Amino acid sequence: MNDPAGSAWRAIMNLAGFGDGRKPRVPTVSRQFGLSPKQLVLLWRLPPGTTMSMREIGDRLSCDASFVTGMVDRLEEDGLLERRPDPGDRRVTLIALTDRGAALREEALEALYEPPPEFASLDQEELEQLSLLLNKALTTTEAQAPA
Repeated sequence: MNDPAGSAWRAIMNLAGFGDGRKPRVPTVSRQFGLSPKQLVLLWRLPPGTTMSMREIGDRLSCDASFVTGMVDRLEEDGLLERRPDPGDRRVTLIALTDRGAALREEALEALYEPPPEFASLDQEELEQLSLLLNKALTTTEAQAPA
């Protein structure tokens, strides 16, 4: 059976290190920066200048509250995050990147977004076409996502 969508998705997953013996990108990069994979994903999902509640972090990372608290404690001890009271609801604690956290996030994302070596087998036109198609799929998906 010829399933181009399935074949494309398998290739993407394999390039990202999920299958066929490649090292998964997130754990590899997180180790480089002394983080757990979940900590790296938290930094990735928390852009500089924004805040996120502890509950929202748990929802986005599919973690329970006690796990989020421990993860945030460690990142706060390392000077990467800070807790802030929510001005609209004193029961809520908001999390924000520190300057040090924002700098580490930038470095980590640069490493995470480093293209896989397999892309060297593609010429410039093929890379441009691949980028165009993947970004088209992302844009279409984002437009269809429920608000």
